[in-house]
Amino acid sequence: MKILFLSHYFPPEVNAPATRGYEHCRAWVEEGHEVTVVTCAPNHPFGELYEGYKNRYSVEYKDGIKIIRIKTFMSANEGFIRRTLAYLSFMFSAIFQCFRFGNHDVVLSTSPQFFNGLAGYFVSRLRGLPWVLEIRDLWPDSILAVGAIKNKFIIKILYKIEKLAYKHCDHIVTVTDSFKEYMIDIGIRQSKITVIKNGVDLAFFDSTSERLNKVSTGTYNVIGNGVLQDKFVASYVGTHGMAHRLETLLDAADLIKHRKDIHFLLVGGGAERERLIEIVREKNLKNVTMLGQRPKTDMPWIWSKTDASIVHLKKDDVFKSVIPSKIFESMAMRKPIILGVEGESAGMIQEADSGIVVEPENSKALAEAVIALADDKAKVRCMGENGRDYVESNFDRNVLARVFEHILSRVVDNDSGTGSSAAIEIDLQREKAIP
Repeated sequence: MKILFLSHYFPPEVNAPATRGYEHCRAWVEEGHEVTVVTCAPNHPFGELYEGYKNRYSVEYKDGIKIIRIKTFMSANEGFIRRTLAYLSFMFSAIFQCFRFGNHDVVLSTSPQFFNGLAGYFVSRLRGLPWVLEIRDLWPDSILAVGAIKNKFIIKILYKIEKLAYKHCDHIVTVTDSFKEYMIDIGIRQSKITVIKNGVDLAFFDSTSERLNKVSTGTYNVIGNGVLQDKFVASYVGTHGMAHRLETLLDAADLIKHRKDIHFLLVGGGAERERLIEIVREKNLKNVTMLGQRPKTDMPWIWSKTDASIVHLKKDDVFKSVIPSKIFESMAMRKPIILGVEGESAGMIQEADSGIVVEPENSKALAEAVIALADDKAKVRCMGENGRDYVESNFDRNVLARVFEHILSRVVDNDSGTGSSAAIEIDLQREKAIP
């Protein structure tokens, strides 16, 4: 099978969509498929080209994956208008150049961002190929939740485009059960939707791995010089964006700064990072370290310096349907999770008994949870082991990639008249049972 995958983000970028896409593509190549990824020159989150890359059409190969990078307008991950222009430029560039990408059997596009997902519609129609749409966030709901759009006319148009995309794709893959329920509620037939949740590379994120001894000089110079020594370290690892309300973590740090044995570590970049750094300065928070974005290869070492992971989102109903991907990395590294997210994510943590769930944007509850774990090392170890067991049983990325592969194969077969979309769900259940 020849797969054409449209993704705005891809390694060496280190955000969740880049990681999910790359790990799926690598697994598909290992299964004998030809995979072509169409993406941008790496520039997330600062809108600045990574060293060694140029913003132009180019082809490279990584782990057997053919990667086509197309020229786009680049923007930092902040400012609604500039980011929208960046997203639109990718969509139009992919559409206008789609005949340069080679011959394929199926088009897969992923959203967010919204226009990247929509690009799959136009490319598939121009090339006469079936189209699978992956939904990792509900747009426009997620951008409305953070107040990025307020114009009612634009909102109405976006909802119409969203429903149009769901209607015209051949199959939809979502990352949560809640997303599937939402789509069914707006009239999308159940047999057209499959849930493949986020997962984790269990070999890469392993607390017993040799990778724990490997770290870049820049990262080591910040946190390897003793600043975390003999401290209980509560870490937030991921995007510092409008949806995450990370000032809640800083308020919690302020509440317990008398506890000299506790330290907060924030790792990542994003639109809110500079503002958060300013808050740290204003509050004179000596118990907070802001590390900035680091390469993925540093992540196992960073997790090894962590005692508990913090996962947090803004208190809004739309976020009750999401499952942040960093949950799975935390579990794989045997780190208990302090979760400030309601809904499906909370149910997962409670089912696994792998952490403490607190109310989002409640700094007092967050501080109390950090103290509770800092004062109970046995609970930390137990919850950490529970998390590892849980992801090994349910969220091995290689198994999930195989499930995804079956969907793509069924869509291709159905398009050629040899398969049935109604049979997809049955086959997925059988695939999940394969050890």
